[in-house]
Amino acid sequence: MNAMTDEEILKELNKYAENVLGDIDPQKTPVSTQLDRLKPKMEELALKSGLSIEDIFIRYMDLATTQKVKMEQNFKDTMERAGVTDLGSLPY
Repeated sequence: MNAMTDEEILKELNKYAENVLGDIDPQKTPVSTQLDRLKPKMEELALKSGLSIEDIFIRYMDLATTQKVKMEQNFKDTMERAGVTDLGSLPY
């Protein structure tokens, strides 16, 4: 049992998720199904870190949300630097 950083938890779960969730449409697949597929890795990380599975889940959801917000802001910033302020104005 060792302390894991939030970044390590996010990295390990994201890598695992790519393998077990890569073939599903997250918009059409119930969250419960997605979580069932992630549960084995969350249990492994809970044992590895000494945290409860609930704590791993909460951290993952918080970290994934923060990561998504950052990615969306980076995309928006990139588009603004390219002079695109309205995606509807793109020709394609």
